[in-house]
Amino acid sequence: MTESELQQSRAAKWHLNGQPVRTLEDGRAFLESVGFSLLYPLKQLLLVPTFVGAWVGAEDRLPTWQHSFSDPRAQDARELMVRLLRDRAAFEANIFDENNAFLVSASAFPYFYALIGERNPKQAPKAGSRSEYSQLACDAFESIRREGPISKSQLAARLGGSPSGAALDRALAELWSRLRITRVDFNPREGAFWDLLSRWAPDAVREGIGFSVATALTALISKYLECVVAADLTELETFFGNFVPRSRVKEAVNALLAARELSFIPVGNRSLIQVAPPKTVFVASPKPPRTALRSSTFPRRS
Repeated sequence: MTESELQQSRAAKWHLNGQPVRTLEDGRAFLESVGFSLLYPLKQLLLVPTFVGAWVGAEDRLPTWQHSFSDPRAQDARELMVRLLRDRAAFEANIFDENNAFLVSASAFPYFYALIGERNPKQAPKAGSRSEYSQLACDAFESIRREGPISKSQLAARLGGSPSGAALDRALAELWSRLRITRVDFNPREGAFWDLLSRWAPDAVREGIGFSVATALTALISKYLECVVAADLTELETFFGNFVPRSRVKEAVNALLAARELSFIPVGNRSLIQVAPPKTVFVASPKPPRTALRSSTFPRRS
């Protein structure tokens, strides 16, 4: 494979070849095909498709989240994303930037939850010196559990004490980063609506809790390589290093290579990793029955 052929394969899979994603069915099929997608491009280099690029059908001059509110293409892509979230055909995580949604397909999400989600989501978070949750985050969790789905303005009114918008944003981000809560709807007047993820998608959470980190990571690495066609170890570590330590990524890749689930492919002057192509099995044609040969080849005796 040449470098040009690799880029063409990615463009076709990421819908950057003039075949835009416009309908709910298109969006669901796109996410199931790639597994992961950012809503907008990031400034730093990250090998992952974007949902706005799939909507536009090209990758030239795509809007970032800073310019999304003045670009009608970004608004249309965001509306389709919200429909996918409502339909539970996609799930959203706060990984790279809370203003730039990181989308995970419905089939890949249980594995993703196994990497970063809480193993006991029904247990309420507690504040403390060693806790990763602030007291405001714990109070917000209880309010969302009682009142959700709920908007940010409604949540601020329920909490009392007039918490600042920035403080409430930080509290929601603490809960969202561990997949305690998720955005389930959006409207221009109220903004985003929040609910407990374990209540919004109980089956996906239950399935994710049943996976070990090793099982989930190997499954997601294979899915990511299907998404990008082929990648080197550094690109794999850069992407998955946002979820797990890079040492675990390397261990999982080596295990998949040893099991021949992954293989190397030369691309230009690089050696990249891909999902191993399926093995071709040759099956010998069965010989015709002896009786059939005798009756068709030799004349019958009188």
